[in-house]
Amino acid sequence: MSAGAASSALIAIGGNALVLEGEVGSLTRQRERAAEFGEQIAELAAGGWRLVISHGNGPQVGFILRRGELVAPDALIEGLPDLPLWLAVADSQGGIGHILALEIDNALLRRGLATRAVAVLTHAEVDPEDSAFGALTKPIGSTMTADVARLRTSEAGWTVVETSDGVYRRVVASPHPKAIIEADQIRSLAGTDAVVIAGGGGGIPVVRDQDGWHSVDAVIDKDRASALLAARVGLDTLVLVTGVDQVYVHFGTDRQRALTVIDSEEARAYLAAGEFPAGSMGPKVESALQFLEAGGRRAVITSLAKLPEALKGTAGTSIVAASAPTVPAQSEHTTTR
Repeated sequence: MSAGAASSALIAIGGNALVLEGEVGSLTRQRERAAEFGEQIAELAAGGWRLVISHGNGPQVGFILRRGELVAPDALIEGLPDLPLWLAVADSQGGIGHILALEIDNALLRRGLATRAVAVLTHAEVDPEDSAFGALTKPIGSTMTADVARLRTSEAGWTVVETSDGVYRRVVASPHPKAIIEADQIRSLAGTDAVVIAGGGGGIPVVRDQDGWHSVDAVIDKDRASALLAARVGLDTLVLVTGVDQVYVHFGTDRQRALTVIDSEEARAYLAAGEFPAGSMGPKVESALQFLEAGGRRAVITSLAKLPEALKGTAGTSIVAASAPTVPAQSEHTTTR
């Protein structure tokens, strides 16, 4: 598939696309990586793609909370307000949105394009009875050693889990999004000459009662929110950017095999067989299927480096609706049924 005037996509990148796992937070490095991403987006926009960008915020929201905790002893003296998790999510959405928008605009400007990036403060409604509020699973902030994890647990009351061998991170509630409050307005904006940045960090979480919407402490999975938003905006393609170029079955074994183009039935079968664990590729495949079930045409899972090729159908893993025609496969690794 090649880009054309009618081609549209939501591209969802993780917060760790700007801050690598285990890396000390650096605004300089985040801006450099945003500039590289901006070049990719500007090139796609120049090729006729209509684009919505969403982003994660796992490392960044943890940095914001930790800064607040470090100054907490002086907070009363200085008259500083509390920093709840929902406000840290909003802060991260604004900050990352600014960094991305500026670098995308710079790349567009270098190409002489009038298109501009517009960041939309986005809220996601969740169910107050979602079981996620009682089972904390969403990693945020920097990685920690076992000693630091024990210290944070005892002194700050954090819930900490071992995300990989000897590596620990703080976890918080991650309820499923029910609705993107600004979806209709984002759809209108996406129909103009703009690159829209929306749904940052999965959206600022809110719950609704008879008095309206209210903020709640959580961090929503950005892939689930992106699938919901992409379907509501009516985009053709959902791209979920991850750390690998393609999705694999039998990963890490001598039977490891890359998937290029599969349909939703095959993806669901692999998911049920445990090929995509909950702690790795599972949520991305589930989000891809959610998008297709809501009427999306194609979901793509790939790395940031392979993004342009994946949108053309020559890299990454494409998942299509079971009744939809597949895009051309790029290698001999195409799956068989």
